[in-house]
Amino acid sequence: MSEQPVKPSDMAAIPNQLLGDIRQMIEETRTAVAATVNAGLTMLYWRIGGRINQEVLKGKRGDYGKQILANLSRELTHEYGGSFAEKNIRRMVQFAEVFPDERIVVSLIRELSWTHFIALIPLGDPLQREFYSEMCRVERWSVRTLRRKIASRLYERTALSRKPAELAKLELRALRENDRMAPDLVFRDPYLLDFLGLKGVYQEKDLEAAILRELEAFIMELGVGFTFVARQKRITVDHDDFYLDLLFFHRDLRRLVAVELKLDKFRPDHKGQMELYLRWLDRHERKPGEDSPLGIILCAGKNAERIELLELGQSGIHVAEYLTVLPPKDVLKRKLHEAIGPD
Repeated sequence: MSEQPVKPSDMAAIPNQLLGDIRQMIEETRTAVAATVNAGLTMLYWRIGGRINQEVLKGKRGDYGKQILANLSRELTHEYGGSFAEKNIRRMVQFAEVFPDERIVVSLIRELSWTHFIALIPLGDPLQREFYSEMCRVERWSVRTLRRKIASRLYERTALSRKPAELAKLELRALRENDRMAPDLVFRDPYLLDFLGLKGVYQEKDLEAAILRELEAFIMELGVGFTFVARQKRITVDHDDFYLDLLFFHRDLRRLVAVELKLDKFRPDHKGQMELYLRWLDRHERKPGEDSPLGIILCAGKNAERIELLELGQSGIHVAEYLTVLPPKDVLKRKLHEAIGPD
């Protein structure tokens, strides 16, 4: 006797919570399995690259080494597919060369895919490569975001890139070992605000309004960890009211960050205004467990020597230029050189 088909009316209703929970379990397991496979493959590529470099090439790039790679690629591609094409094997060798410490690789592959490493391998400066890899790990950048950060010269726009190499290494080590973020890893100069769509003549209120319209993109340019708190924050001192343009909180720094927008070049009186805001915030808004507030003055231009003489860093103030139009690479390089200031 054949079974009768089940009628829809005979089926027990599936509780929405049960279905939703099982779907979540499936998706979480899929994600975990994919992450495990990615980490395993990336580690495999690192080991292959290291073995080839140490036992075959021995740090040399002669014709003999090239022929070995070509033959090795032909055999492996035949057995295991296109992942072991000669170009990819060369990348594996480079991977092991520029990331020689296995412990660092192990810590990075929890968040970075092989495609992330492909974007990092060509970077020539070891500090630059370490900066991008650690920031990518901490802020969980996608490959697309990583490539965009590299293209926009994020490293060169941080204060870290202007520090002596040994001090920069110490800050990166603190980030790698303790996830401790320093202000020099967070603040940039210049900030690229081309996404605001501002053209021609505009006022400070237009700049502020555009930032609030594109708040998500603005926070992405500031960096992961910033949370918006307030606009036009009222600060009352001796019955006089002052208004801070934008107020943020940075989770990793555990500090309030005040942002003032200026259409003109930086002037010394901007320092006094920001110091007043920071001291008021420190007295009235800072909570237990937080560090002293920091300030960012975004302006259309600045004089590096004047800023150096004012010793703004001691007051927790960072002055940076903003660009509302993405400049050509040569112009951006010049801006970066100007930001470094006189030797």
